[in-house]
Parts: sequence; C-alpha cells; structure tokens
Amino acid sequence: MQRLPGKDAGGRQKKSPPGLGAGSGNVIYYVKLRQARPADIMAELSPDGKDSFMSKRKIWISGIKDGIPIGLGYLAVSFAFGIQAEAIGLLPWQAALMSLTNVTSAGQFAALAQIAVGAPYWEIALTQLVLNLRYCLMSCVLSQKLERGAGIGHRFGIAFGVTDEIFALSSLRSGPLSPFYSYGLMTAAIPGWVLGTFLGVVSGDLLPADIVSALGLAIYGMFIAIIIPPARQDKVVLKVVLAAMLLATLFRYLPLLSEISSGFQIIIIAVAVAAAAAWLRPIKDGEDHAG
Repeated sequence: MQRLPGKDAGGRQKKSPPGLGAGSGNVIYYVKLRQARPADIMAELSPDGKDSFMSKRKIWISGIKDGIPIGLGYLAVSFAFGIQAEAIGLLPWQAALMSLTNVTSAGQFAALAQIAVGAPYWEIALTQLVLNLRYCLMSCVLSQKLERGAGIGHRFGIAFGVTDEIFALSSLRSGPLSPFYSYGLMTAAIPGWVLGTFLGVVSGDLLPADIVSALGLAIYGMFIAIIIPPARQDKVVLKVVLAAMLLATLFRYLPLLSEISSGFQIIIIAVAVAAAAAWLRPIKDGEDHAG
C-alpha cells in the first residue's frame, strides 16, 4: 500500500521533529537544494529550463557560433576603415574607440570625411542621425520579436548592438527571440569590428590599395550568405529580397530618387517592402512569426 506524503504506515499524520514547526517541509527542501549540484538546483527552481542559467548560456553560445562569420567579415571591412582613419591622423585607440561606440560602417566612413574637413559637431551628429536612423526601425522590429519577460534593459542592450547583419540573423531566428542570442552575435561581431579597425590603423599604408578595396567586398559576400538560405526555403522571402533589390536599383539610378541620402533610402525601401509583404501575405493566428 502506498503511503501518502506526511503520513505513517497507519495513515496518521507524522509529527515534526523537535525544533521544526509546520514549515519544516520548506526547511528540508532547502537542505536538499544545498546538497545538490548547481545544475540540479537550477533545474529544480526552473523545471521548464526557460529562465535557467544553463539555457541562457546555451543560447548565448549559439549566437556566438552564428556570429563568427559576421565577425570575420567585419574584421576585413573595418581594416579598410582603420587605414582611412590613420590617413586623417587618428590614433589607434581613437579609431578603435570610435568603432566600439558606433558599430556602423556607413556612419563611421562618413564621419571620417567630415572630421578630415573640420566639420562642426552638430553637422556630424545630424549626419549620423540620418545615416543610422534605420537602426531605430530595426530595433523596433526586434522588440516585437523578443520573448516574454525581456525588460527594458535587454531592449536597450540589443538596440546598442543592432547592425544590418545582426538584425538579419536575429529576425530570421525561429520563434521568440531571446536577448542572449543577440548578445552572442554581438560577442562575436563587435570585437571583430574593433580589432580590424585597430589593425588597419597600425598597418597604415602597408597594404596596396587593390587589396584594401578587395577587403571591402567581404561584407557583400556575408550578406549573400545570410539571405540565400531562407530565400531558397520560402518563396515569400525570395520575392521580398527581389523587390528590395529592384527598389534599391531604382533609388540608385533614377534622378530624383538618387538625391535621397542612403540612410533614408534604406528606411523607405524597408518600410515599403515590409508593408507590401504584410498586405499580400499576412501572418495568420497561430503561425510561426519567425518569417
């Protein structure tokens, strides 16, 4: 015959040991946790594993693995940036700090040209606002994809490290987005951007101009590697990519559209293509929102 919890063989309520009251069960539970391994404690406190340290660490490592190609691509592109930074007189630590606090290729290259001609601070700040305004849009999109319970601190953390490539991988991840996945992408990508900048400044003019130009092409190869797999699996994604390419070509060559700054061009194209895709192929209730 199976005994009930807290009952003896005769079905009578067990007495608590001396010194332990009605809450002795909690005390015994606490003692068991003290004797268990850390992994067992986390599994006991969080049976589903969603909020456990081990689960977050696993997601973070997954982001690092996915972000390694981004970091390698950034290393090549920022190397060219470092060479240009050295050409206008920036010291290695100044250029590296610039890359660490900005993490934006177009904005940083534009800033170098303005610094070289002695542009005022307000002009540099306004240029950065226009060129990088698309990151506000990307951050808003990722904030809607974040898993439940992600506080404002995580939202600010992800917004700081949003780049075109990090946004692409984060938005394509299946299911709700864990902020630790984006942190993993940043862990692999941002050091590559900063290190490449530092090496470029230190190297100076040692490399020929043709090699420096070739290094800048690495970023485009990385973009192709990001968009091709999902485009092959989903025709909707393929149509969105083709539509974005067509609009980008029109903005590049049409007289009036080509006058718009590159930052606003990206924003207009992203909003137009996303709105068209949402209208033509809306996501139904219960469907995976991963895209």
